[in-house]
Amino acid sequence: MEEGKEQKQAKYRRIAVGATVGGVLLILFLLVVLIVQFVQMGVLNSESREYDESIEAYHQKIENEEGILDEYLTGDALYWRAVMQGWKKQ
Repeated sequence: MEEGKEQKQAKYRRIAVGATVGGVLLILFLLVVLIVQFVQMGVLNSESREYDESIEAYHQKIENEEGILDEYLTGDALYWRAVMQGWKKQ
C-alpha cells in the first residue's frame, strides 16, 4: 500500500512540476510577445512623427510657393524677369 501511495505522490509531483514549468514558459512567452509589441508601437510612433513632420514641411513649402505662383500668374514677375534677361518694352 505504501508503494502505491508513494507512486501516486511521485506522479502528482511530476504533474505539478510539469504544470509549473509549462506555466513559467507560457508567462515568458507572453512577456516576450508583450515586449515585441511595445517595441513595434515605439517604432510606428516614431515613423508617424517623422511623417507628420514631413507633411508639415511640405505644407510650409506649398504656402511659400503659392505667393511666388501668384506673382507669376499676375505677370509682374514675368515682366521683371524678362527685363532682367535684356528684353525691352516696346
